[in-house]
Amino acid sequence: MITIKNLNFSYSKTRPLFKNMDLTLKEGHIYGLLGKNGAGKSTLLKNMAGLVYPVSGTIEVLHYNPCHREPALLQEISFIPEEFHLPAVKSATFVKANAVFYPKFDHQYFQQLIHEFEIPIEQKLANMSYGQKKKYIISFGLASNTKIMIMDEPTNGLDIPSKVQFRKIMASAISDERCVIISTHHVRDLDNLIDAVILLDEHRVVLNADVNIITDRISFKKVRELSDDVLYAEPALGGYNTIQLNTLGDDSKLDLELLFNAVLQKKELITNLLNVTEDVERI
Repeated sequence: MITIKNLNFSYSKTRPLFKNMDLTLKEGHIYGLLGKNGAGKSTLLKNMAGLVYPVSGTIEVLHYNPCHREPALLQEISFIPEEFHLPAVKSATFVKANAVFYPKFDHQYFQQLIHEFEIPIEQKLANMSYGQKKKYIISFGLASNTKIMIMDEPTNGLDIPSKVQFRKIMASAISDERCVIISTHHVRDLDNLIDAVILLDEHRVVLNADVNIITDRISFKKVRELSDDVLYAEPALGGYNTIQLNTLGDDSKLDLELLFNAVLQKKELITNLLNVTEDVERI
């Protein structure tokens, strides 16, 4: 659904953000986009949506160039930015003005989401709390029924019950025809939600792997003492949280935070084990 080849992007000539980046995203997946602050997560999402333009390279989204901002593509992209503004109007007015741009907008599903998120739509949107506004635009984006859904830090501003609701709703929203990309620095908010991990570091994608592949090849274990089998470890209460080779085929739950730290500190070792196609030596 999304193909990026040799992407180069920079906000200034002296500080390139992406260098010859390649990335392919397929339908039927919820991707978790991870990276350190400043790694370019938000910028990559904006490139996909055609909100910023690459210096060189190509981006293809649903066979369109997003830079051209063609209506046939825009009606298939829901973009939930980290920073946003909602006008001083009530929900009905907002929906009437904006839903027409999305031919598959589902008004009944939208009302269902509003109810589930407990959003006070009798208020003007601008008067809602930040968390309520965030849940509102997430609901609108989901109800738009687009093939591409791009979400930048969607759990910022949500309390714990709302984060639980968000994970539940997103899990039910995925379909074989939809591709969802979620960027976050709250790594644990994506636990049990995503089915593929993308990690940015040093100007390019250093990891792009399905969760099943990751847990088939490495296991995440808590141990009392370290052994030679441990690939990466962090101190924890009563021992260590570790990453090890999954030689016994254990059913291991992905620890996103541990994986994130391991890739950043032992990039070549971990990515080679996961058979990542990116050439780490070029980084």
